[in-house]
Amino acid sequence: MNFWKSFSASLLAIVVSVGLFFFLTIVMIVGLVASIEPTEESVSSDSVLLIDLSNSIIDAPMTSPLGSLDAMSMEFSESITLLRALSAIENAGKDDNIKGICINIDGEGVVSAANLEELRAAIERFKLTGKFVVAYDDTYTQSDYYLASVADEVLLNPEGSLEWRGTSMAAEFYKGLMDKLDIEVEVFRPTDCRYKSGVEPFILTEMSEANRKQMQSLADATWNSICEDVAESRGISVEELKRYAADLSITLAEDALNAGLIDRIAYEDELSDIYDSYGVERNGYDLHNYISLTEYIETIDPTKPRVSVGNESLIANLDSPLVAIIYADGEIVDGDIYMDGYVYGTRLAHELRQARLNDDTKAVVVRVNSPGGSALASEVAWREMELLQQEKPVVVSMGSMAASGGYYISAPADYIFADKLTLTGSIGVFGVIFNLENTLKNKLGITLDWANTSPAAGGMNALRPLTDKERKSIMVSIDRVYSTFTGHVAEGRNLPIEEVLNIAEGRVWSGTQAIECGLVDEIGGLNEAVGKAAELADITDDYLLYEFCAPLTPFEEWLDEMGVLYASSWGVDYNIHSNVIREIISSAPMVINNHGVQAIVAGKPRLNF
Repeated sequence: MNFWKSFSASLLAIVVSVGLFFFLTIVMIVGLVASIEPTEESVSSDSVLLIDLSNSIIDAPMTSPLGSLDAMSMEFSESITLLRALSAIENAGKDDNIKGICINIDGEGVVSAANLEELRAAIERFKLTGKFVVAYDDTYTQSDYYLASVADEVLLNPEGSLEWRGTSMAAEFYKGLMDKLDIEVEVFRPTDCRYKSGVEPFILTEMSEANRKQMQSLADATWNSICEDVAESRGISVEELKRYAADLSITLAEDALNAGLIDRIAYEDELSDIYDSYGVERNGYDLHNYISLTEYIETIDPTKPRVSVGNESLIANLDSPLVAIIYADGEIVDGDIYMDGYVYGTRLAHELRQARLNDDTKAVVVRVNSPGGSALASEVAWREMELLQQEKPVVVSMGSMAASGGYYISAPADYIFADKLTLTGSIGVFGVIFNLENTLKNKLGITLDWANTSPAAGGMNALRPLTDKERKSIMVSIDRVYSTFTGHVAEGRNLPIEEVLNIAEGRVWSGTQAIECGLVDEIGGLNEAVGKAAELADITDDYLLYEFCAPLTPFEEWLDEMGVLYASSWGVDYNIHSNVIREIISSAPMVINNHGVQAIVAGKPRLNF
């Protein structure tokens, strides 16, 4: 009897648990579907476009729209691509319903310094339409103020503050940790790559003299660019702005007002009086209409089904020539799959090849935002860039960082744009080998022994020290890659090899410095790159713009069949009729295979801005 009681109770518990599991699953899917189902947005007359940076602004579209799902809240933290943000601001300048822009940065979206620069330039172009731009914040961080300073009027809460302190470049060092763990580190780099500082974190406790020189130069160049932009907008000399930062004399709202960094001290509700002065009508609640950048994008971004894999007829049947945008966003690794934060060399090569073989594609823009990575993967992509450039105009638009392998793949382009705050160059290579033999022996009491047919039969690994012959073999590879890299740059940029060697050495340059070195052709962003590509292809009168994006996962395909998941198409107008189409490429299993000589800015210099 007790057995059947226990069995019945256990069975009931299992049934209830399974039922509860399916109920929660259905609730989660319903919530998921509801959260991603597109909503109809409209623009009311007399609206103000609100730029609050509540969403991160990224370079390339996310590999998966489900990648930003917060497992705790079951909500999506949507990101906006830079292209969409720039297009929306440009469209707002021509939209009669948008009367002006308010910059009020109270969101937690992540925006890089270079992307802030491009947003700022887009707002500058918006102002040329004659519409107003105002900025308000309770507290301005330095990066917030850099964007806000472009406004016609800058307001600050009476009890608020404004941060103005300068810029710095930071790097972490791990030698102390290596020593504590008894890890021996061997580094390999060409003798004339003294600025290739990616190896330094493992062998030093602070910057080398060469690295400190380049980091200081980058910090100074970045600060000069920021001060020059703010000085032009605010009518304050660059020298004064630098003095304010050096003295830390800007803290309170009154300090900012007296220095001319803001126009007035006010509360947020007083913005209404400013809108009234610009002739913006109030709504029925005696308030003004705001529409966020994300909401506004939806009004000019009608949702349409994704292009099916291999369905090129949609592109081929269009009446206008095409300009493709291909993204190299993330660390460069070997392989042929998609994953956010990585550029798989073979996959990028396939995309470049597809653009080359498509007769309707007349020009290509490659948006590079990468610290580099695998030298072999960079070479694979470089080859297709070279072949593409021989047949069609190729323009590179550099984002926050297009360094080392990121520059490697950029070199063949007909024209290269960089933002002033871009980090680029770092033409150099290195290798790092870790020896864990003493770590295992001294820390864990583990020893290893070998029976080999030859000294190197077991291959190079982290469980024993290298032999002299292995060291020599590594240096042969390192020198070969560096020679190939510098040769590609000399050929692509039409520079004497001696000049390339002088500006290489693994040194990182800012966008403005890269202009002087001949590594970049012009300061400008994605907007300018697209225009240049059309100009080089002689199709400036009428063209269509499309992006290469990742394919749907099986789950996303299921949601797509339900009619709740879309790849968006949106109008982009660079003073011509344009339209965006997402081109879907086939997928592969997620396997990271990254080895060999590296062309990367390891440790990635961190800009404190």
